[in-house]
Amino acid sequence: MDQVRLIPFVLEEVIDAVNEEVPYGIKMINAPALWNEDIKGNKTVVAILDTGCDVKHPDLKDRIIGGKSFVEGEDDYTDSHFHGTHVAGTIAASLNNQGVTGVAPEAQLLILKVLGKDGSGSYESITEAIKYAAGWEGPDGEKVRVISMSLGGPEDVPEMHDAIKEAVKADILVVCAAGNEGDSRDDTPELSYPGYYKEVVQVGAVDEKKNIASFSNTNDEIDLVAPGVQILSTYPGGKYAKLSGTSMATPHTSGAAALLIQKEEKEFGRRLTEPEVYAQLCKNTVPAGHSKKAEGNGLLFLNPSQGEKQEAPGAAEEEIVS
Repeated sequence: MDQVRLIPFVLEEVIDAVNEEVPYGIKMINAPALWNEDIKGNKTVVAILDTGCDVKHPDLKDRIIGGKSFVEGEDDYTDSHFHGTHVAGTIAASLNNQGVTGVAPEAQLLILKVLGKDGSGSYESITEAIKYAAGWEGPDGEKVRVISMSLGGPEDVPEMHDAIKEAVKADILVVCAAGNEGDSRDDTPELSYPGYYKEVVQVGAVDEKKNIASFSNTNDEIDLVAPGVQILSTYPGGKYAKLSGTSMATPHTSGAAALLIQKEEKEFGRRLTEPEVYAQLCKNTVPAGHSKKAEGNGLLFLNPSQGEKQEAPGAAEEEIVS
């Protein structure tokens, strides 16, 4: 059996320091509008299955609630690569007057290291980490609400699929990258697992102009698209970097789910089920003008109003599909 790997991505640029900045992708999905309503993902736990995280990064150190390594020979969950740190920043980099800000700047991160310094890991490790996330409980009784996986491989592994099904039954939303094997053709599907499983939220990538990224996989299980080109986020050593890939679109969606969980549970006055969180996520999309196999329900766009759904100019409302 092949190992699972980081979904291919492009490291565009490493930057030593930035003044506090809200990256374009965060603005593009309208996250700051929810911050203005004091919805910042407070106390919502997102488990990140990746290469670990720079736990001392000034934008991330206050966001991490715990972690564990599932990589043989790498006993701690610090980032021996850089991919996991970048993903973590897009989800939840703190709003702290420095660096960058994530989608849900008050969410809590459970760092589960499943990929090593070469960006690869075993399906067994990922399966065990999913099970661990589903059963994890924080010091104050916190539970994981979202699992974010910017990784994948060509094999449909029943044990991993079963673990995902159990996590979903435990009312955890599982968000996965679609993959970067795209050929810019909607009629030639590209499949990567776990992204292609129908139980997960499969995320494709768009650029700043809402065009489908040339690398973004297309298939009949795409749920939505989010920014994934030239994404600025955290990088080990207190630095920052721009990366491109569906790996970068995925954490935008995971962070958005954290915001919606806080917002909707406040309004409903109770805990939402996984299907309800998924439905809210799909409601917070707008058509981007591409086929369903490319964009699914559309472009992620968080609408803070309780009125009519905002739409892209000239676009009609689209049906929510799984």
